[in-house]
Amino acid sequence: MGKVQGGMKCVKYLLFIFNFIFWLSGSLVLAVGLWLRFDPDTSSLLNEEGAPDTFFIAVYILIIAGGVMMLVGFFGCCGAMRESQCLLGLFFACLMIIFGAEVAAGVFGFLNKDKIINEVESFYLNSLQDNTNGTAIASIYHTVLQCCGGSEANPTLCPDATEETKDCVTAIEEFFNEKLFIIGYVGIGIAGVMIIGMVFSMVLCCAIRNNREVI
Repeated sequence: MGKVQGGMKCVKYLLFIFNFIFWLSGSLVLAVGLWLRFDPDTSSLLNEEGAPDTFFIAVYILIIAGGVMMLVGFFGCCGAMRESQCLLGLFFACLMIIFGAEVAAGVFGFLNKDKIINEVESFYLNSLQDNTNGTAIASIYHTVLQCCGGSEANPTLCPDATEETKDCVTAIEEFFNEKLFIIGYVGIGIAGVMIIGMVFSMVLCCAIRNNREVI
């Protein structure tokens, strides 16, 4: 019996430590999501009227998942310390939901990478044909991405362009590839961590149940 209780205490404190790390991970996911949403460069490229919003869907999933992770991490700590099967069961269920959301964000980012980039490229190229406010939109892309024109530089749009200046289609692809890979790796990486949390919570639940049956 002493070995059972000792083993349960070990799992309990391991789960508590995991939940604290999980809470910190939630803070990181939330911070990354907020950074991607309010990053001045990204916002300036996608906040114009008519700009595609597909990119922000994955970002919003990250933000929501990060906030819920912080809340769940707190309840997981309480459940571990109080040895509450109810709280641990709720913790496990929440992990399953967040696990699905994180995987969805990661898969969404990877699978829709080309679609999102193509939408932004089309928005930019269409702005070059818009005589109303297209010049203003194009100028934002030229300034933020330090690029010029479509497949080749257009001296009337960016007179300071040099031979080394990238065309904006290439610059857009590189910029959003980097951001979407961040979403994908963060989502899938945190999902892997949550599998460990679900295993710990189930082991502790079983240990609590067995200990009470022995008593």
